[in-house]
Amino acid sequence: MSKTKIVVIGVGAVGATTAYTLLLRERVDELVLIDVNKDKARGDAIDMNHGLPFVGKTKVWAGDYEDCRGASIIIITAGAAQRPGETRVDLLKRNAAIFENIIDAVLQHNDDGILLIASNPVDIMSYFTWRKTQWPVERIIGSGTLLDSARFRYLIGEELGIDPRSIHAHIIGEHGDSELPVWSLANVAGTSIPLGEEKKERIFANTRDAAYEIISAKGATYYAIALALDRICTAILRDEGAVLNVSTLLKDYHGISDVYLGVPCVVDRSGVREVLKLSLSEREQRQLRMSAEKLQDLIRSMNE
Repeated sequence: MSKTKIVVIGVGAVGATTAYTLLLRERVDELVLIDVNKDKARGDAIDMNHGLPFVGKTKVWAGDYEDCRGASIIIITAGAAQRPGETRVDLLKRNAAIFENIIDAVLQHNDDGILLIASNPVDIMSYFTWRKTQWPVERIIGSGTLLDSARFRYLIGEELGIDPRSIHAHIIGEHGDSELPVWSLANVAGTSIPLGEEKKERIFANTRDAAYEIISAKGATYYAIALALDRICTAILRDEGAVLNVSTLLKDYHGISDVYLGVPCVVDRSGVREVLKLSLSEREQRQLRMSAEKLQDLIRSMNE
C-alpha cells in the first residue's frame, strides 16, 4: 500500500494550524512543512514530532520543494497576511508575486498531485494558479466558500437552537465581500428556515464580516479554516464524493464562465469531479453575476 503525503507550503498561522489538524486526525503517512522561514518550519516539525507518542505514526519534517515529489495534495497557505481593515482583494498584487515563485518551484517536482489553495484572495489566486500550471482544472481547488458556509450554518443554528450540522445552507460566490447567501434553498430537513428578513440580514452580515471581526480581535483567523482544509483533504484522500463549497472554474454557470468562485462541488480523489448547479432565484443569479464580474475585473487588472 502506497504512502500518502501532504505538503503544506507556508507555515504561518493558517498553515501551521492546518498541519497540526491533519496530524491530530491522522490523515496521512507523511506531512511536509515548507516555508521561506526555514527555522519556523523546522521548529514546527520538531514540536509536532514531540507529540507523536500521543497521536500516531505520521512522519513530519521541514522540507524543501523537492519534497513535493509524490505528494497527493499540496496545500498553499503562503502569502502576505491580511491586515486589520484590509479587504481580501487588497492582497491581490502582493500575493501574486509570491505565488509566481511558489508555483514555479512546485512544478519542478510534482505534476500529478492536487493543489489546494487557501491564500487570499483565494478565488483569484486559484485562477492564477490554474492559468500558470495549465493543469486540469479539477486538480486546482480553492478553499472557496466552504468556511463561509460553515459560519452561515453555525449562526443559523445558534438562532434556531439547532445543531449546525443539521442546517443545509450555502454561501456562494467570492470568498469575500461580494459573496451571497442562498436563502431560497436554505432548509432544515427540507423545511424552510423560519426567520424574518431582518434576522436573515443580520445573520448574513455577521457571516460575511466574521473574518474582519476575528482579525480585529486577535490578528488572524486560522482554527476554522484549518478544519475546512482538513475536510477537503479528507474528501480527496478517501475518495468520498462529498459535496463541498469549494472554489473552481465555472463554465456557463448561470451564464458565468472563466472565473473561479465558490459553489457546491462533488470532491473525490480526482479533485473536483463535478460542479452542482443550484436552482437560484433571479435575485441570487444577479448577485452571483455581480460577484463574478468583480473578480473578472480584478483578474483583468493583473494583466495591465
